[in-house]
Order: sequence, then C-alpha cells, then structure tokens
Amino acid sequence: MNKKKFAKFCLASILGIAAFTGVCSYDAGAGSGLHIINVSYDPTRELYESYNKIFKEHWKEKTGQDVEVIQSHGGSGKQALEVINGLQADVVTLALEYDIDAIESEGMIYDGWKEEFPDDSAPYTSTIVFLVRKGNPKNIQDWDDLIRDDVDVITPNPKTSGGARWNYLAAWAYAQKTYDNQETQMEEFIKKLYQNVLVLDSGARSATTSFVENGQGDVLIAWENEAFLSVQDAPENFEIIDPSISILAQPSVAVVDEVAESRGTEDISREYLNYLYSDDAQRIAAENYYRPVSQKILKEYGNVFDLTMELKTIDDFGGWQEVQQKHFASGGVFDRIYSN
Repeated sequence: MNKKKFAKFCLASILGIAAFTGVCSYDAGAGSGLHIINVSYDPTRELYESYNKIFKEHWKEKTGQDVEVIQSHGGSGKQALEVINGLQADVVTLALEYDIDAIESEGMIYDGWKEEFPDDSAPYTSTIVFLVRKGNPKNIQDWDDLIRDDVDVITPNPKTSGGARWNYLAAWAYAQKTYDNQETQMEEFIKKLYQNVLVLDSGARSATTSFVENGQGDVLIAWENEAFLSVQDAPENFEIIDPSISILAQPSVAVVDEVAESRGTEDISREYLNYLYSDDAQRIAAENYYRPVSQKILKEYGNVFDLTMELKTIDDFGGWQEVQQKHFASGGVFDRIYSN
C-alpha cells in the first residue's frame, strides 16, 4: 500500500463508522464484532436490507459466526470516488463496471475482478423505463415524446450517477436507431431531451424523490426497479411505460481487496457476493424488481418483467471505457450538449 493510500485508509479507520454519517443505514449492533461494509448505489437500499437478513443466517449456519452488514448508498460515481478517497468498503455493489474499474485503477481492487463471479460479476440486471403520472396525461409512449415542448423530464446527473449514464445511453440507443447513426442528429436529439430536464439530481433515488414526493416533472427516466417500487407504493398515482428500445443495465459487484485484506474479511466478503447467485438471493432480487441472472428464477417472474423489450448492451457502444471517454469525460458529448 503506498503512503497516500495508507493515509486514506488510516483516516477512515480512525473515523470508523462515523465516516458514514448521512449516507449509511446500519444493521443493529455492528459495534466491535464481525462486520462488513457494502458501499452501494442509490436504489439498492431495499434489496440489500432483505438480502442481508438471509446472508447473516447463511453465514451463521456456515461458520457459526454472527455478522453485521453496514450499508452506504449514493450516486454510483460519487460512491466510487468516496471509496478511492478513503471510505472503507469490504465490497462495492455499484451501478456499472466503469465505477469499479475506477477503484481498480487505484490499486484497491485486483485486476480480473469482472471474472471473479459469474455473469461478469453482475448478479442481477435491470433496464431503463419511464415512470409517469397515473393515466399518462401527457401520453408519453417513447423517447421521442421526451423532446416535446410540453414535457418536463426528471433524470439524474450522468457525471455523478451510474443510473443516469444508463438513462443517457438508452436514449442514445433510440436516437441511433431513429437517425441511422447520424451523429449530428443524434446529438441534437439528446440535447433537446436534456433541455427538457428540470433538475439534474446527484443520484437515481434523489431523482425519484423529485418526481414522486416533490411532484416535479411529467416523466421520470428510471431504473426499472425504482419505477416498480414507486408504483407498488402508490399505484393510484403512477404507472410505468416501457419504451420501444432500452438498455440492459448490469450493476457490478467486487471485493475491495485492499480493505478486505487489511481487515481480514476476504472470505466473508467473497461469500457475501457469491451468495447473491443463490436461488434465495435471486428471488429476493426479483421481489425487489431486479432481473435475476438465473434464467430459472427469471422465468418464475416472467409476468413481472417485459422480456420482449429490445435491449442494447454496453458492448454495442464499444464498452465502458469508450463510452466514458466519448460521452461523459470532460469535453465529451454530454458536456457539449448540456452547456450549449
């Protein structure tokens, strides 16, 4: 560990749990006993609250040990930066692999993390849909409706939110198909869409709050699971519209090797992520409206998810490194369309 990283790690150790003030939820009694820290992104609170319960039972049965799990949530890109800057995490469960690559590039996660667990270390998937007011008063059916002058859009900031980057790419996929890869027209389409955005919240959950609780906007571009939760909580107020084309969003997971080795939590951290692929955990993912990677479990929930939607993958855009450089880096497409 180099001096800079060691200083960050020591600072986080000194601050301990207090370092998480305002961004974490805790299982009771973490104290000085065995605990692990999962730094995650905005919309996974409910998923991991449920998963942590069965994992604790699983670990107790497997080893006889009690374990507590501490959760941290925020915009995915921001969370990755916090880990790099010293926020301890035994594991990260972030919105996209690029954010984990950023931690890897600091030497905190070993090369090859994507191959450590099945399905590219993405134990569940999601996609991007529209959440609208009940009755769909603006008759929003597809991406082209989001550039109309009478439609106000809510979506988070792709500079800080992984979900926002998936939102952007789903819109880009529609523009790519509609304008036959004519980049000038595609950029103009994306520019019009973001001109209709009322506010760029820092993360997906805060964007949901703006739309659902604060009543802003006509449509929320949302993670599928976030949209389902909103409808579940208030079916009289909201409904989901599936666009004609979207993207297969693959949230990624990894052990933060540097921290886990320092804390002696390598085994439990790996088991925590590996157990996400168990049938029980896959059903919990589905019950929280994430799409299980287990095809057997996914079929059990075939009446929940629209499995006919056309979904592009990140590979269709050249992979995350190319996407980040082209669209979200300083001076990229997003900067050009949003600043002009």
